[in-house]
This record gives sequence, structure tokens and C-alpha cells, in this order.
Amino acid sequence: MTERSPRLVLVVMCVGYFLVLLDVTIVNVALPRLGADLGTSVAGLQWVVDGYAVAFASLLLTSGVVGDRLGHRRVVLAGLSVFGLASVACTVAPATPWLVGSRVAQGVGAALLLPGTLAVIAESYPVRQAQARVIGVWAGIGSLALPAGPLLGGVLVEVGGWRAIFAVNIPIVLVALVVAHRVVPAGGPRSGAPLDRAGTALGAVTLAATTLGVIEAGHGGGPLALTAAVVAVAALAGFVATELHSAHPMLPPRLWRRPAFAVANGVAGIMNLGTLGMLFLLTAYLQTVQDRSALEAGVALLPLFLPLVVLAPLSGRLTGRLGPRAPMVAGLLTAAAGLALISGWASTTTYALVLPPLLLWGVGLGILTPAVVAAAVASVDEGSSGLASGVNNTARQAGGAVGIAVYGAVAGPATRPAAFVGGMHALGLATAALFVATAAATALLIPPARGEP
Repeated sequence: MTERSPRLVLVVMCVGYFLVLLDVTIVNVALPRLGADLGTSVAGLQWVVDGYAVAFASLLLTSGVVGDRLGHRRVVLAGLSVFGLASVACTVAPATPWLVGSRVAQGVGAALLLPGTLAVIAESYPVRQAQARVIGVWAGIGSLALPAGPLLGGVLVEVGGWRAIFAVNIPIVLVALVVAHRVVPAGGPRSGAPLDRAGTALGAVTLAATTLGVIEAGHGGGPLALTAAVVAVAALAGFVATELHSAHPMLPPRLWRRPAFAVANGVAGIMNLGTLGMLFLLTAYLQTVQDRSALEAGVALLPLFLPLVVLAPLSGRLTGRLGPRAPMVAGLLTAAAGLALISGWASTTTYALVLPPLLLWGVGLGILTPAVVAAAVASVDEGSSGLASGVNNTARQAGGAVGIAVYGAVAGPATRPAAFVGGMHALGLATAALFVATAAATALLIPPARGEP
């Protein structure tokens, strides 16, 4: 490997991360137009977002383990290919069921892709301090997708309709595939452990049934919601039993006995539960309640996402120097302050009052995100980087999927502004309280770095 190779690998892996995050945020600003075009209900719109998130979260962990077994380069290339083909299917979707199915396929591709990007970077930068710094770069460059998503999505929806937000993935995938073939080293298997097929299946069923149950309960309940709840409980019980007795569990119970590992992944899940849940409401608030266009909403969201781009590399360097505990606590408390201020919004609130909460929330996420990832990777042995990244991203995406389902169900449709804004107030305060409690757990259970009290 030449001296320049690690940097080229870092760039290509950041492109993969960019794609995955782009399709988390670019879809939100298109939902009102998409719903009107396809005649989709609020529950249908939740599934357009959650179909991606559920498939993504369900397979992330297995993808990390497969990468450890077969080599991460092979899995990353497969993920790019699946993601690109699914984007084509989303672009031509004639109805909501087709679109949801295509979004599920996109989630499969994203799950294959994402853990490998972080694992390949970890292999290219094996020294812990350097690893923490490049994780910050990875988070910062990948996070360009977060402000780019609403802004680019708003432009594309205004110019080419909602289908354009999926078509934009196709040329990016083609370029990334060509470059990845050339610069990512082949690598080799790092583990010969067999796949935990039962654990994978039961984990996926648990998450999908939970999401379905919450969405249906929020829109009238009925037999489907009850059936989904029963299936979710049974699948969860089966998953726990399988993992406890499997010789090669997908989610090794021994890892959860490490406080740093448990807290890092708990914080990751709660971070995305609150962030993606509130983001789902925020796009509806800006477009449906305040009657902004998709482009105006995309521009309005920039203060939430731009701090991630600016601060993530700085947080990565700070984490490499001080350890993850202090940045995690600072990020959680800053984001909590922004989320709590949302309770002061009304249907007619001017953007001058919307801006400060978004900026505080975004600054908190910019400080928090690299530290959470670094804490998870540092809490396991070097040979388990794929597993660690898979668990951490599974926690984040599972939290996000459940958050979208819960927050959308609690707030209800934005076409009823008074009830919707009231629900958004309550959820903003609840999320802030949850972030504060998580900061306290982090301060108690994440070990200090050398020289830190």
C-alpha cells in the first residue's frame, strides 16, 4: 500500500457513507409532494422512510460480520451495486407498495455498504489516535449528505418532482463503484465464524413488527397492531434465547457486559430515535403547517445539519486527544437545549425564532456523533471492528426507525395544526429529557481518558 493509499481509501469510503445518509434526509422534504402524487396516507409516508430504515437496521450487524468473514471490500462493492439498482426501482415506482419495496431494497444495499466503510477505514488506520481523527473526517464528509439532503432534495423536487431525489443516486453509485474497484485493497477474511442465521431473521422480524405495531397503533390500532405487537414480543424472546445459546451469536452477549460498549450503542440508538423522529415532524411543520415549499424547507434545515460538517472533524480530533466521554456529554447536553426550545414554537413562529433551536441541536449532534462511533470501535478488540461498527449503526438505525414510527404516531397528521404542534412540543421536551439522562449515564459509565478526571 502506498503512502497515499489510506487517504484515497478514506475518500471512497466517505462517498459510500454520503450515499447512505443522503437517502435518510433527502426523502423527508419530498414527502408532501410524494404523498399528493401517489395518494399516500401519513402511515404510508412513514413506511416510505421506515422501509429503508428497518431493512437497513435489520441487516447492518450481519453485514459487519460478513465483512469480517469474507473481506470488507467485497461487501462494500456488493452494497453499492444493490443500492444503485434499488435507486433505479424507486425512480420508476408507479405506486406506494412498489416504492416501499424499493426503499427496502435500498436499505439492504445501505446495510451491506455502511459497516464496511468504517471497517475499511479502521484497517487502513490501525493506530487508535489516528483512527479517532479519521473517524471524525469520515463523519464530517459523510455528514455533508445531511445538509445536502434537504437542500438538494428541495431543488430536485421543485425542478424534476419527487422521483428526481432517487435518480440522483445513480451517477454517484457508478463513479463510486469504478473508483472503489481501483483503490480499496482486497484485504482478507478476519473471522471464520459461521453466520447466525436464526439471530439475523429474529432480529429483523422484531424490528419490523415493532415498527408496524407502533405505526398502526398511532393510526387507529385494530387487529393488525395487536398482531404486530404479539409477533414483536415473541420474536424478541426468541432472539434473546438464540443469542444466549448460540456458539456464534450475531450480537455476542459478552459485549454488553462491557459498560463502554453498552453505553456507546445505547447513546447511538437514543440519538437517532430523537433526531430522526423530530426531523420527520420538522419537515411536516415547515411545509404543511407553515406552508413552505420543498426548497424553502430544505434551506431552513441547513442550520441543523451544517454544524455536523464543520464540527465532526474537530470533534474527532478532540476525541483522539481526550477520549470520547467529554465530547459525548457536551454534545448530548447542547442538543437537549435546542430540542427543549422547540416547545416555544407555534404555527406562526417566524424563522428568526426557529433558527436558534435548530442551531443548538445541530451543534450538539456535530460534537456527539464522532465520539459515539469512536467509543464503540475502541470498546472492542481490533479484529472486531466490523462487528463494532455494525452494532453501532444497527443501534442508530433501529432507534431512527422506531423514532419515526413513535413520533409520527404521537403527533398525528400535520393537516391538524393545533394538535400536531402540541404533540411536537411534548416530544421535543421528552427528547431533551432523554438526552440529559443519557448524558448522565455517559458521564458515569464511559471510562475517562488519561489525564481526564
